[in-house]
Amino acid sequence: MTMILNNARLKMAKRAFSTRRVPQVKLRAVSTIDLVPRAGDVVLAKVTRVGRLEKLELMTGRKAALYVGDEVIVAYGNRYAPDAYEAEVPANLGPCQLAAAGGIAGRILNVNAVFGASDEPTELEPIGIFVDAHDTRINLRDFGLRNVPMSARRAPVIAIAGASMNSGKTTTVAGIVRGLAQQGLKVGAAKVTGTAAGNDLWKFFDAGAVEGLDFTDVGMATSYLESIDDVVRGAHVLVHELNTRGADVIVLELADGVHQRETRALIESPAMRGLVSHWVFAADSAGSVVHGVNIMRSNGIEVRAVSGLVTASPLAMREAMHLVDAPFVPLPALESGAMPMSWLASTAKEAAIA
Repeated sequence: MTMILNNARLKMAKRAFSTRRVPQVKLRAVSTIDLVPRAGDVVLAKVTRVGRLEKLELMTGRKAALYVGDEVIVAYGNRYAPDAYEAEVPANLGPCQLAAAGGIAGRILNVNAVFGASDEPTELEPIGIFVDAHDTRINLRDFGLRNVPMSARRAPVIAIAGASMNSGKTTTVAGIVRGLAQQGLKVGAAKVTGTAAGNDLWKFFDAGAVEGLDFTDVGMATSYLESIDDVVRGAHVLVHELNTRGADVIVLELADGVHQRETRALIESPAMRGLVSHWVFAADSAGSVVHGVNIMRSNGIEVRAVSGLVTASPLAMREAMHLVDAPFVPLPALESGAMPMSWLASTAKEAAIA
């Protein structure tokens, strides 16, 4: 059956970042029939236990404290996070967990052992999937940016891939954004893959990006286990949109590491390689530099620079420099726009003048 929700109830519900592109007017009713959830379905759920994830990121980016009994508006999704959870879209509307603070409901399969027994997941009890006036489920895909032909204007695209989760990719992106913005360029930034959360977007804006987007803008709650064609298509749509908005240069982040399913597929994709002008690799150790750069090169990708956590340690960087023939650029050099990243700025300036 369909349950119509009154305004007071909807106003009290805490609405997650993951659902930000869905117009509020569309969220008026939920189906309580035992539908099989799909990735991207928007669901109303009740918090039955507050666990490790004690806060929900709202559409504004504010982290709202959760309480037992709260109703939340989140999206079903899969999650890949070696440092946290592996989760999948559940097979039914039964109890599930909050798999990510950005608003992902899923069934948690595996938990990193660093979380103790007291760090149990936050539990959710789904009430129903949102539906429209025709009882058609509301899914994030219905509100994503459309796949349109690439505009004639094309800013250079810099893509950052990394060795693993927490290898310094977002910090590297922010550093490049900062350095180019300092030179007066209009920088657009986008996160191509990952799990819905605003933290990285806010960091891009804080660094000086004039426009910022991510995979939720093309209708994905997370990119994990999505069709590779859809992920590649999403990257093209994001780049097109940033071009349309007038970016002089575009910086892309690929989540997780080179062995993660979607990241590896993007690196191997001729369509993705054709989209990107320059590649940067972020690593957390000398060993990961060697391995990651070799994988990139085996796919015909020239790594223009290495950055990330490895460059925070002069000793680790020196060790890596003996193993890999590539420029190493610490964060301060990225933020200043200094050499050897000046080629990025010159390329962007040429595009801006054209």
